[in-house]
Amino acid sequence: MTPARKALRPTTAVVLSITVMTGAAFGLAPSTAAAAPAPAATATATTASTATPSGVSIRFVDIPGDGGVNLAANVVAPSHAAPSHRLPLVVLPTSWSLPQVEYLAQAKKLAETGYVVLTYNTRGFWQSGGKIETAGPPDIADASKAIDWALANAPADPDHIGMAGLSYGAGISLIAAGADPRIKAVVAMSGWTDLVGSIYSGRTQHSQAAGLLAGAGALTGRLSEEFRRILDDFFSSDLAKEKDLIAWGEKRSAATYLDRINAHGAAIMLGNSWNDSIFPPNSYADFFDKLTGPKRLELRPGDHATAELTGLLGLPNTTWNHARQWLDRYLKGERNGIDRQAPVQLTSRTAADGDGYEGYPSWSAVPSGQRRVPLAATKKVTANHDSGANGGTVLLGGGLDQFLKLPPLASIPLLPRSYAAVWQTAASAREQRVRGTVKLHTTVTGDRSDGTAVAYLYDVGPLGIGKLITHAPFTFHDRVPGTPFGMDLELFSTAYDVPAGHRLALVVDTVDPLYIEHNPGGAHLTFSSPDADPSHLTIPVRD
Repeated sequence: MTPARKALRPTTAVVLSITVMTGAAFGLAPSTAAAAPAPAATATATTASTATPSGVSIRFVDIPGDGGVNLAANVVAPSHAAPSHRLPLVVLPTSWSLPQVEYLAQAKKLAETGYVVLTYNTRGFWQSGGKIETAGPPDIADASKAIDWALANAPADPDHIGMAGLSYGAGISLIAAGADPRIKAVVAMSGWTDLVGSIYSGRTQHSQAAGLLAGAGALTGRLSEEFRRILDDFFSSDLAKEKDLIAWGEKRSAATYLDRINAHGAAIMLGNSWNDSIFPPNSYADFFDKLTGPKRLELRPGDHATAELTGLLGLPNTTWNHARQWLDRYLKGERNGIDRQAPVQLTSRTAADGDGYEGYPSWSAVPSGQRRVPLAATKKVTANHDSGANGGTVLLGGGLDQFLKLPPLASIPLLPRSYAAVWQTAASAREQRVRGTVKLHTTVTGDRSDGTAVAYLYDVGPLGIGKLITHAPFTFHDRVPGTPFGMDLELFSTAYDVPAGHRLALVVDTVDPLYIEHNPGGAHLTFSSPDADPSHLTIPVRD
């Protein structure tokens, strides 16, 4: 068996503790009633029923999920709906660690316009029974069971069924569209389509993101034994378990079921934020171009779920407005024009108007050209030292960028060149509109068999202060020390306008608190540009 690799660095462990405590401060701690699994449900149990002045009724119920596991749920519907009059159904699985009232404000808005809405607490969380399966087969079966229950116990139309969700609910909704052909429309906000690519991109553990999910899950639910084992293998960096980790993640990824999703033909709307520190947008973008049915992709500034948050509070929110329009179009047949808009809608992170969208016919059409930046000089760095360049903090970095236009910063002239490889372009005479996925190709030589590098692209102003445009990690294992090898790395997709007169800077170092790094003590990494295979950065730009 391959020996276990490096465990969490102390700095990472501290950050994980902070993120878990922050989750508790925001009300993630469960009630004592959720500490033990709820009993299996054999029949529906209505615990409360209310009517609102807006003519909407709300019922809190228990419904049987897969295997009879009890799911805490609520049904929101027009109070005047007659049992004989069938209305379109929208099913909303909750986000990771949030209770079933999460969507109540949006469910009421939908019900006011003629929907039956069933929102349920995903298994393993809060008052729902079972254990956390992380969008595994029982969770997908639960989605179909929820539809079955709604059709039998609410005035729901079997021919007009949709699913929607935020984060965890988004991932479950997408996978369910491949499992249940009754689902005709999906809105998946701040979710994922490739779980492995989200938390293990570049063969590098996204430790802050995974740690936050694990901590919040432990606070608000009950982890399954399988999930505990996966977390142990993930954080211990045991390469002997890597294939198991990948297989576990693929089973929980909508990309695995793309053929079934296309065959069922559901109309799918995907929405994410450029700086999503849990589910980066790359997998959504790749997945979108492979969909063959009606589709829409929205990418905007923000971090995980920050673009949708005000909508959960019932406040005006563009993302939720578009979600309701999507459902209206494909469940009600309303000709509201959303299907006539360009299917890809982007907002630049630097745009003054956060709702000013740019429309494109496809993801591949977003950049109109590619700028190739040569990386000619050879750079050698000492590993295991944080140069000061980093990707920020999970949930916080993207939020600051969204609301204050303040991405992670670095003083490029002051970065220690012994710990960071730095290449800079000349100042550009005109604005550069970066749109899409930046790609790095270089040649790496390590003096140890394992190593980690993190690449950052900065917008550098006249004073040398760099604003982070994008970044991504890369890890290698079992290489022959001293033998060069090619490295190709896709940085996280973005939309960013670099002002005229500014430079671009590529920085590569070996430590970032967002990730587990695999550099042995005293290791060195060299980045070179052989004549036969020159190193370069490919930057997608829009004229």
